[in-house]
Amino acid sequence: MVFANRELCTFKAPFCVRLANVTLRLLFCKLACLPLKLSFERAKRRLPSAVTVNSRKWATIMDTILRICRHKLLPIVCTPAISCRQLSGCAHPQKAPQPPAPPPSSVPLVSRLFQPSNLREGQDGGDLTCRSQRLMLQTGLLHPSNPGCFYYLPATVRSMEKLVRLIDQEMHAIGGQKLDMPALCGADLWRRSGRWELMGKEMFRLRDRHGIDYCLGPTHEEAVTELLASQANLSYRQLPLLLYQVTRKFRDEQKPKFGLLRGREFYMKDMYSFDESEEAAHHTYQSACQAYGRLFDRLGVRWVQVRADTGNIGGTLSHEFQLPADIGEDRLLTCGDCSFSANVELVEPGQTDCPQCQSGTLVESKGIEVGHTFYLGTKYSQVFNATFNSPQNKPTLAEMGCFGLGVTRILAAAVEVLSSDDGIRWPGLLAPYQVCVLPPKKGSKAATLISLAEELALGLSGLPGLRGEVVLDDRTQMTIGKRLKDASQLGYPYVVVVGQGAAEPQPRFEVVCQQSGETLFLSRDALTDLLSRVETV
Repeated sequence: MVFANRELCTFKAPFCVRLANVTLRLLFCKLACLPLKLSFERAKRRLPSAVTVNSRKWATIMDTILRICRHKLLPIVCTPAISCRQLSGCAHPQKAPQPPAPPPSSVPLVSRLFQPSNLREGQDGGDLTCRSQRLMLQTGLLHPSNPGCFYYLPATVRSMEKLVRLIDQEMHAIGGQKLDMPALCGADLWRRSGRWELMGKEMFRLRDRHGIDYCLGPTHEEAVTELLASQANLSYRQLPLLLYQVTRKFRDEQKPKFGLLRGREFYMKDMYSFDESEEAAHHTYQSACQAYGRLFDRLGVRWVQVRADTGNIGGTLSHEFQLPADIGEDRLLTCGDCSFSANVELVEPGQTDCPQCQSGTLVESKGIEVGHTFYLGTKYSQVFNATFNSPQNKPTLAEMGCFGLGVTRILAAAVEVLSSDDGIRWPGLLAPYQVCVLPPKKGSKAATLISLAEELALGLSGLPGLRGEVVLDDRTQMTIGKRLKDASQLGYPYVVVVGQGAAEPQPRFEVVCQQSGETLFLSRDALTDLLSRVETV
């Protein structure tokens, strides 16, 4: 290397290059966050003690070293893919610096959302027999596949993910632990429990190339009990043990109907409990039922818990959680004088007197089953020898319970009971997006406010509770009225219209609150205050 500065002729060029290399190594591999001058000072201390330099020359050397570093840095800046080992020769290169996380500088645009309408406006949908099925197809939440099976489109997936987060919160609150079990279940387990024949034609069955029988699990009592039985050293101190999953389930419905309310493929939360005594198992049973009640309260839907038949699951105690609805397939009996409520299948045909208080009259209604709980006792643990070590160190059969929630059914049932014929009304926590901002129509008198609407949407999306919850309806070739109708049909809880009021000296924004039906005119600060209090999950 040749230097133009005469003062440096007394210093060997390799000396400066070596010092520059040491500086760069420190800068990029060991001290990447330090300024270049500080890295240089560290490098100076690493030189062999035999190397001495007149202190008055250090400033000149510094200037030269910086030139060398700039010369070496230029290709590095232009070639970001180069590795630390390539640029410095360090033995332990650090990871390349990550790009900074993008700020909330973009808002989802309605024109870019994949939400195709499956029904034309005014089309009756043929055999669509319930409100939720028609609305979810019409607004592009679902797309039909095989009978009883659907494509869950992005907005539906967002709602389902929120519902699953709510379920996780309630299950974790009572000690639930999440796992994932195989959907493909061996027939041997089901034959041992006696349910291979009992389940009948509703269970999907198949045989592999080796002639071994399997089923697509409609439920997992056998599988989870076999899992526990394989743990030889389970202690009573580890109980109660509550294991749950949220997975696809399969049922060969003879006649699927009502969209997600009765399909062949659906999502379900199933939890299985293991306790050391019958008393402890009943306590766990009550805890799970209370968790279900809290979940439905958070969703803001009316629900009722009724006694029910144990069916092919088995056990000695069972309750259903029902959302009252005219299209419900379950008939429910409740007493106005006491807390008695039951599925009609548990009451003698024609009975109208309440069997609990003996004075009240039973009133019949219809409901959609969205949850079911069972106390199983040792029905499955005895078959599979699922035991734990008692305080006396003796193998003891676990007392079991199982607790199901229909995830997709809850979603559809909530739409069914909360919506009108004209548009979806979501439980607030489950809406795919909380806020939709409508800019003015392009070419209108208020068209100059389009950029204000974009800035407003961006600002709202920066609120802690609304990150990822705000969309901008950028279809400005359409009138505000048409887009407002679409927003109402899709059920955004809050629709913010940026119109002429936003151009006034004291700007006002029109806010349509879909849940309450109110229309408010708010300042920017009042709007921010209102939406900052929106609860999300």
